[in-house]
Amino acid sequence: MSRGELTRALGDRRRTFAEWKRFVRLGWPISVQSFVRTGMRTTDVLVAGLFGPAAIAALGLSNLYTRLALFTGIGIGTGSLALTSQDTGSGADANRDQAVTQALLLGFLIGIPFALFAFLFSEQALALFAPPAEVIETGAPYLLLVLGTAPFRHIVLIGEKSMQGTGDTMTPMYIRGGANVVNIIGTVTLGLGLGPAPQLEVVGIGLATAGSNVLAAVAVILVFTTGWSDVNLVRPTDLTIAKQIVAISIPRTVEGFSTTAASFPLEAILVAFSVEVYAAYTVGQTVRSQLTGPFARSYGVLGSILTGQAIGEKRIRDAHFSTAALTLFCCLTIGILSLTMLVGNEFFASIFSDDATTAEAARTFIVVFAIAAPLEALFRSYSGILQGAGETTKPFIAEITGVFGLLLGITYVGGIVLGGGVVFVYLAIVAYNVWRFGLIYFWYNQEFWIENALHHLEVRGSLESD
Repeated sequence: MSRGELTRALGDRRRTFAEWKRFVRLGWPISVQSFVRTGMRTTDVLVAGLFGPAAIAALGLSNLYTRLALFTGIGIGTGSLALTSQDTGSGADANRDQAVTQALLLGFLIGIPFALFAFLFSEQALALFAPPAEVIETGAPYLLLVLGTAPFRHIVLIGEKSMQGTGDTMTPMYIRGGANVVNIIGTVTLGLGLGPAPQLEVVGIGLATAGSNVLAAVAVILVFTTGWSDVNLVRPTDLTIAKQIVAISIPRTVEGFSTTAASFPLEAILVAFSVEVYAAYTVGQTVRSQLTGPFARSYGVLGSILTGQAIGEKRIRDAHFSTAALTLFCCLTIGILSLTMLVGNEFFASIFSDDATTAEAARTFIVVFAIAAPLEALFRSYSGILQGAGETTKPFIAEITGVFGLLLGITYVGGIVLGGGVVFVYLAIVAYNVWRFGLIYFWYNQEFWIENALHHLEVRGSLESD
């Protein structure tokens, strides 16, 4: 986005406000869905926190592995969203149905190895971090339950992105929101042992998550097979579409894997500092995810939907204006939420832990994540725009160089080699977000991704050549 486009958006306030209204109309269901999702995760941490820092650490370390399945589903879902949004814009309904069907089938099959890993190696996986025995004992059953339902989670992730690609952001909200409310109720009931339910602590949290994964997957399949959605599941026949889904999905999936791979040594370093520091880091991430995460994620999805459909209709100038308006909207909303985190850091930290050491460290992490939040949201927005055009390689490069070169590199060199401790983690978080947004912004302005998207539309027969 050039400075001229941003100036044009600032000058044409009527059109910009109209775009903002469209963002709200399409984006509020995504934000609500994400808010409830992060609310579920926040509830998990709150309930675990009642049983001590070791329980929080068990959740944090286990979720490193569940994120592998998460990013696989997101990667395939990104491929489905890109093709679905473009084919919706160009009116190629048959190709759209093929894309959704093939993505769902691929996701379910790839989820099976994750489930097998969970059943066979949960304890060994956690033991890699050399945490206290209590953390392994607490976390292994949780990991088995959550990762064991990976095939169903993939169906949910791919299904929701496919619906969003058609412009339907309400149905995913109903499905994910409803399932996550059930999850929250189950976490509190089974974790704390309310009423006649047994107090299962972290195992109860895992049971609630696993149950909600299965419930949401069933709902997704019903939507696509009962006429609720415009999309119809069909017999897979077009190998060209499958190849394009895989080509788009691989960089997005590897991006998530790379981030997770870097998280292993990063979080091992934090555990080495102390369990309290690691728990504080988890609290800081949770506050960030709860306050700014839902909006940042919705802006990324909005960017994908609007860009994909605009390219399918060959409305390139409109896509650029939408980007400028989205940038302004992102800075305004995330800026207000970041300020809330800065001012309320002590309050937010006190909610999650009554351990003085953990709460004090959490306050600083909340401040650092607040400073980085606007940059993270802008990165997600511009990544979503490129991904809507099918360009997932450049966001991957920005992420992998940032996470290994800056987030992990600064933490290790400064915190361990130079002995600077946790202060270098704070510096690394900010530097990482500056770097990856700078790169993605540079690549957005090259516009090669628009030409590539139009070419792929023609190849799969969704767009007639001029």
